[in-house]
Amino acid sequence: MSSGSTPTSATPEELYRNSADPNVPWIVQKYGGTSVGKSLENITNIVESYILSGTNVAIVCSARSSHTKALGTTNLLLQASREALAPPSASSSSKENGRAGSLSGTATPYFPKRVGSGFFGKDSIMSSSISSLSQLDVNNNTRSSSPSPFTPSSGFRGRSPPKSPTTVEAEQQQEEEQGFHKTVDILKKGHLEAARNSLKSGPLRDELEDEIERDCESLRGFLYAAQIIDEISPRSQDSIVGTGERLACKIVAAALRDRGVDSELVALDNIVDSSFSEVIGDAALTATGDQGVAQLGQAFYDHLAIKLGERLRECGERVPVVTGYFGPVPGSLLAQIGRGYTDLCAALCAVGLKSSELQVWKEVDGIFTADPRKVKNARLVPIITPDEAAELTYYGSEVIHPFTMEQVIKARIPIRIKNVENPKGKGTIIYPDESFPRSLNTQIPQKQQELTIEDRMPTAVTIKDSIIVLNIHSNRKTLSHGFLARIFGTLDRAGVVVDLISTSEVHVSMAMQSFTHRHRLTRLITDLEKIGDVSVSKEMAILSLVGRNMRNAIGSAGAMFTALAKAQVNIEMISQGASEINISCVIEEKDAIKALNVIHDSCLTYPPTPVDPPQ
Repeated sequence: MSSGSTPTSATPEELYRNSADPNVPWIVQKYGGTSVGKSLENITNIVESYILSGTNVAIVCSARSSHTKALGTTNLLLQASREALAPPSASSSSKENGRAGSLSGTATPYFPKRVGSGFFGKDSIMSSSISSLSQLDVNNNTRSSSPSPFTPSSGFRGRSPPKSPTTVEAEQQQEEEQGFHKTVDILKKGHLEAARNSLKSGPLRDELEDEIERDCESLRGFLYAAQIIDEISPRSQDSIVGTGERLACKIVAAALRDRGVDSELVALDNIVDSSFSEVIGDAALTATGDQGVAQLGQAFYDHLAIKLGERLRECGERVPVVTGYFGPVPGSLLAQIGRGYTDLCAALCAVGLKSSELQVWKEVDGIFTADPRKVKNARLVPIITPDEAAELTYYGSEVIHPFTMEQVIKARIPIRIKNVENPKGKGTIIYPDESFPRSLNTQIPQKQQELTIEDRMPTAVTIKDSIIVLNIHSNRKTLSHGFLARIFGTLDRAGVVVDLISTSEVHVSMAMQSFTHRHRLTRLITDLEKIGDVSVSKEMAILSLVGRNMRNAIGSAGAMFTALAKAQVNIEMISQGASEINISCVIEEKDAIKALNVIHDSCLTYPPTPVDPPQ
């Protein structure tokens, strides 16, 4: 089912199609990985309903994830990349030494580029890999699993003869060399099961299964080649990760066709063509950003949006099913954009088609005044501004990446967050015009609405967990401006992102995400101790109150901190953004849920719930 192919399932007159009228408005729908993995029936019903309502639909899909993102296709593909570069070893000690000696430099933010052979020469790797491949050819069905304990060759426990050290070492080496083969088999099995569960038996499903088999075996060959040359370039890493979107979109396109919606797979592997060279220019390829990666300018994304719009219109009346992966870009797709490139692709498709709306379908009804899992009376926010959505995304509420949002908002296209499990819900709309009137809470009596109480209320409160606070007090050996310059220089060299900062002439407090590796924090503290006295507060959380109208509302900060004081929640540090739509403070993580409820009741509920001091 290659790009542009027409699966043969239903007769043409039975299929639902987009309108051929160029004046009919477009809607671009983006579906996340868990929606593709668990709610495919709902997706097809949603697409069909919008077509019947007289709207042209284009959909963009992430790589499928049947349960959680941690077990999703993208993570498995990244794992397979790691496994392809794992050096063979005969013992755990040599394995650690070999890996430590062979990692040099960083090709992408995720995986190292191995430019040396470490303790194992390339001839050794190549010969062992070829031996492994020969074994796979002999017994292709058993490459990803160990022998069953019930097969005659294994016998019963205690009856089989003891294995010699040579045999054990050989099995360990074979298991390591087949690591990525096992991961590819898991991917293939999951997608084949999804195809069989989603489509009726017939030629269309058979064709889809053949496509999945071909893609997975092509991925296996790619990883095997990477293992032999002992390197995965940034462009190769992008291509490996892009396999997930290709597989997901093939399943979605076939499922739509199987249910009577005329669809076309749109793979964007070659969308970035020679026409981009004039747009990019030499400057974009040489100018480096914060992490040393060439940054693409807005002209690149504007041109890409035009190309995407042209490509999707070529589908005619078919519903385009677009891969979120849009091919190799200068500087690597993962390095330039990160794993949120599917959202960006959907945004650029909406801009290119001049869509009436970009819809982001999730597993929640929209944006709430607080996390409904933690605050029982949290309510849905019907309308929100881009600034508020960006603040909420940064401080813990996953909405949509600010850069992605910017592409759509500047084209004056609204973004709607909707629930794939509740399609009839109105969701939350991120409206491009800040002067757009906020929707008043219908639960507030009309007389009180006229007093614009709602307009003076904040929009939402959110919590960001796993925070540490670094406090640095000057040793007075440097002037105040030199004190701050040395601190920020140290943070820049360490690649540390600071969430909140509070400063005085001789004291700086910084809140940041906890480090995954303890040695990074130790090294940072060692460097900062050369500047001043350092203390660390761990197991903290950032509490943020966000609202566009807070800049004109007197007493918002007072109400927030008074409520926390009455609830006996200690505040470590306070910060207010320059935009004046966000007031944040750092508290102990153990008080996070209590503080969230206290602030919601006192600042986001009308009339506010009185906060009584604990007995």
